[in-house]
Amino acid sequence: MDYTRIFIAIFIMALVTYLPRMAPLVFMKRKIQNRTIRSFLFYVPYAVLAAMTFPEILYSTATMISGFAGLLAALFLAYHNKGLLTVALGSTFIVFCSEQIMKLLPFIK
Repeated sequence: MDYTRIFIAIFIMALVTYLPRMAPLVFMKRKIQNRTIRSFLFYVPYAVLAAMTFPEILYSTATMISGFAGLLAALFLAYHNKGLLTVALGSTFIVFCSEQIMKLLPFIK
């Protein structure tokens, strides 16, 4: 096992992941004044989180129908300003109920 190559690879990976995180702190000395850039940067974490979790919402249940029902329930509850726990429990309950209904009605797949 060549430890020199392993340490070089670790160093390069650390450099590649650290530089994009450190660069804005070093080069951006003043507050960003452009409204468009500030708006874009404000919504980036939400967009990334949605892109990472959305496919899993539909495919984590037994059928895509129950996942979609849970998604609709979560969107409805969130739109009506319910709390995070209420949205999570409500959508989980809807997924559970839709799965039980689909077990009773086998022609729905």
